[in-house]
Amino acid sequence: MTDGLALSAQARIRTDPHHLGHHARSGEGHATATGRGTGGPSPKRIVVGYGFWIFLLSDIVMFAAFFSAYAVLQTGTAGGPTRAQLFDLDNVAIETAFLLISSFVCGVAGLALTAKRHLMFQAAMAVTFLFGAAFLALEIREFADLIDRGAGPTRSAFLSAFFTLVGCHGLHVFAGLLWLLTMMAQVATKGFRPDILRRVMCFSLFWHALDIVWVAVFTVVYLMGSIA
Repeated sequence: MTDGLALSAQARIRTDPHHLGHHARSGEGHATATGRGTGGPSPKRIVVGYGFWIFLLSDIVMFAAFFSAYAVLQTGTAGGPTRAQLFDLDNVAIETAFLLISSFVCGVAGLALTAKRHLMFQAAMAVTFLFGAAFLALEIREFADLIDRGAGPTRSAFLSAFFTLVGCHGLHVFAGLLWLLTMMAQVATKGFRPDILRRVMCFSLFWHALDIVWVAVFTVVYLMGSIA
């Protein structure tokens, strides 16, 4: 009986040398005894990483759609103010600097996370939050100023596309700030557990992705708009 099971296991190994099959039942796999898997669910870290990358890519697709809509509608001012008349590049440059600095400090927090230096991690995350909040405050002030000047999202197709694109990025920054505070609290209470480390790394990817999207917004919307 034992010889029969061994021969059966060897036959499966020959037909599936890379152990890709998922048909093995408990107790049947000779490969399991030698430390090689015979199929089954992936580890949680792989599932989480894969799912988060899908989320980021879907977010990029959404922003790409908003960029496309803005490119089509940017000249549709309906007799209202144009891009060059509305945008204050000095204010936007300060916003951009705040977000770039926050992304850099977030990278420092990632290094502190790898080294498991608690105080440095919390300090870097706090500075990231401050610069991210400053960016968001300037963006809200810009929106309020545009609305006070009669250039709200309902004024023209151009402004509808502008508020949708930039406002969506601002909502992502707001969600990122809430996520950041959550990560700080979890590290403070639970320490550098493997699941906490994965969550912080996902946050870092999210924050850096927002930084990349903003560079595109700054270039396409503000810089190109100011010379149009």
